[in-house]
This record gives sequence, structure tokens and C-alpha cells, in this order.
Amino acid sequence: MRQVRTSLLLWVLVVLLPLNIYIIFNYAPVEKTMGVVQKVFYFHVASAWIGLLAFVVVFLSSILYLWNREERVNRLAFASAEIGTIFISGTLLTGPLWAYPIWNTWWTWDPRLTTTLVLWFMYVAYIALQGGGATETRKRLAAVYGIISFINVPLVFFSARWWRSIHPIVVSGEGIGLDPKMRLAMFASLGTFSLLYAYLLSLRVKTLELQERIKVLRAEVDS
Repeated sequence: MRQVRTSLLLWVLVVLLPLNIYIIFNYAPVEKTMGVVQKVFYFHVASAWIGLLAFVVVFLSSILYLWNREERVNRLAFASAEIGTIFISGTLLTGPLWAYPIWNTWWTWDPRLTTTLVLWFMYVAYIALQGGGATETRKRLAAVYGIISFINVPLVFFSARWWRSIHPIVVSGEGIGLDPKMRLAMFASLGTFSLLYAYLLSLRVKTLELQERIKVLRAEVDS
């Protein structure tokens, strides 16, 4: 059943990924002030959204693992952390590409940028703690660390609102400050990236399961 869902996701993505690119570069208008470089925004925001979503999954899975000690839950947390780190890396890479033509600098210690970089380091540490055949003790420690590290997720989201920041706020209490076509392109990117996350998560969890089975078989052969 899982294989069917994964295959279905793949075929949906085969259609949606090029469609999303078409919407971004052909349907969404060019922003008057920033020009065509503004189109990096759609990849930047979608990557950030998936990165934060992935770390929410780590947080919830870590709580569940401490409660029931089920290995499948730990695999889910680990896989989500890996994928989330990749997407946050994409956020940190696309940000400067968008920022330099606008701010005339590749990097500034803006609250949103700083908290995002700290988040990246925190989850790289989580992956290091979980990786390399972690023992039960390390898995429990990683789960506790995954719960504590989650505190930085809301900091990333609200940092541009709580502190003085040059980072634009797209979604506010007054709504979404975008042209309707730009809004559609943004939601299309969010939806497409969400499905991409689900597909990658399914593949990675399956890979971790197979690795665990191989270890068990090797142990049986050696014994």
C-alpha cells in the first residue's frame, strides 16, 4: 500500500513540478521594484515552509518515541530531520541570491536569517546524534534534543515580527500582501513542495527500514 502511495506521489510530482515552474516564470508577473530576481521568492518561501514543517514532524515524533519506544517513529523523526535540513539549506542558499540585488549584501545578521542559521546547526547536530547506528540511549537523548530544539522553530517564524528586521513579512494580520497571481504562484509552490516532502519522506523511511533489515540479517548470518 505504501509503495502504491509513493508511486502515485511520484507521478503527481512529475506533473506538478514543471507546472509549478511554468506558473512561477510565466504566469506570475514580474515585480516592478525587484524585477525578475523576485521569483527566487517562491522557492525560498516554499523551502522555508517545508523545513519548518519537517521539524514539527521531528518534534511530534520525538514525543511519541519517548512514550512508546517504537522504532518506526524514531525512523520517521530521523528521516524528517534529514529532509528538513536539506530544505533549510535551500532556504539559506536562495536567500542571498534574492537579497544581494535588493539589499546589496549577501548576508546580514537579520533576526530571521540568524535564527534560521541557528536552526540549521541545531538539526545538523540532531542528525549527528542519531546517525551511525545510534544506541537506544542515544535515540532517547536525540528525542529529548529534538523536542528542546523545536523552540527555535517559532522563533524563526515570528522573528521578523518580534524584532526589528529588514526581512519582508508576506503574511500579516491584514492578509497576504501579494498580487493575486503572485499569491497563486506562492500557494502552488507551497503545495508542490509539500508533496515533494511527503515523497522524499516516504522514500527515506523505507530506506532506513531496509538498512535495519540488512543489519538484522547480517547479525543472523554472523551468529
